[in-house]
Amino acid sequence: MRIVHFSDVHIGVESYGRVDPETGLSSRLGDFLRSFDEVVDYAIESHADLALFCGDAYKSRDPSQTHQREFAKRIARLSEAGVPVFLVEGNHDIPNVLSRATALDIFRTLRVPNVYVGSTVDVQTVATPSGPLQVLAVPWVRRGAFLSRDDMRGLNPDQVNEAIQERLTAAIRLRAEQLDPKVPAVLAGHVAISEAKLGSEQSMMLGRDHVLLRSSVALPQLEYVALGHVHRHQILGRDPLVVYSGALERVDFGEEKDEKGFYVVELDPAKPAGSRLRYFQFQPVNARAMLTVAVEIEPGDEDPTATVLKAIGRHHVEGAIVRVRIRVPGALEGHLRDADIRQALAGAQYVAAVSKEIIEVVRARLGQPYSKSLSPQEALKAYLEAKNVAKDRSEVLMRRAQQLMEENALPHES
Repeated sequence: MRIVHFSDVHIGVESYGRVDPETGLSSRLGDFLRSFDEVVDYAIESHADLALFCGDAYKSRDPSQTHQREFAKRIARLSEAGVPVFLVEGNHDIPNVLSRATALDIFRTLRVPNVYVGSTVDVQTVATPSGPLQVLAVPWVRRGAFLSRDDMRGLNPDQVNEAIQERLTAAIRLRAEQLDPKVPAVLAGHVAISEAKLGSEQSMMLGRDHVLLRSSVALPQLEYVALGHVHRHQILGRDPLVVYSGALERVDFGEEKDEKGFYVVELDPAKPAGSRLRYFQFQPVNARAMLTVAVEIEPGDEDPTATVLKAIGRHHVEGAIVRVRIRVPGALEGHLRDADIRQALAGAQYVAAVSKEIIEVVRARLGQPYSKSLSPQEALKAYLEAKNVAKDRSEVLMRRAQQLMEENALPHES
């Protein structure tokens, strides 16, 4: 039984994009959809028994019709190819108002074949080509539903979170105890686990998160725990495996070094409970590269622009989203030829920024740091001391220097 576990598609993220002249849509929409297509293609071509999506189909809780259409197209492809799809609702799929439908409700309303929606903490049995599979769904908790309860009134945010965590943990354990040990079972959740290493999802959070302990989901009745919400793919524990598949695309430069993709899991239904996992592998996708080029210009650099171009040349900028960060002494900033730098980045998909940080050069020619804060008299005195000039000689030179400065001073206006 092969399961393709993925999450956090986030259709609608348009940062670092430009309008595609052919479609009139953001180029970043194309990036996110291409990564999504890689998951769909793999699931179909490998004859997956289940595509397990663990939440956050969109960036916004109110996705546009275009974004909904593009997500639905890919779910329809899986359905038509005979690959069952299980969709867990994430925090970006759930509206603030309790009475409003979620972004994934439409699939249940239309009764799309082979598509299941996990909107409550409950167990659904999915009919896969390799036999039944129990899926314990743990969608994102609607905070408003808890706040509307009488026993929640008067609690501060931390107390509300604690109440959510306690009740959610209890609900998961109760459903797990009701699982049939003769049928393989997995948990599919969109939750924050305390041990997870967070990434750029912190900047996309729509509110204050409740956080579960790993022990809340790592239950012995489960063969695999598939999670969404955290953008960095990672394994939090084994026996059973507790895994975040991560986002399919890089949202910002905080994810620059993160590999993007999904997990492929294979279970053997014939084995006894607790020993059915037979294969587990991360499958990378060709996500759009993000690249930071950092350049340090030295004070004596005769051609700062050439130094920047050389640094850019050491990286593969073709097709990437690029930012250049240049640390340059103030005296050399004017020697940077912006046009040449932009030309070197012409192959990039998008230039996020070419930023310059001006650094003040600290000089130590006088035996102590010399900066703009020293007056000419103070600088001369420091120089004479550094050269061990005799005291009487220094006094003569200091007086002469004072006379020269007074003689060359501008006359005061009357």
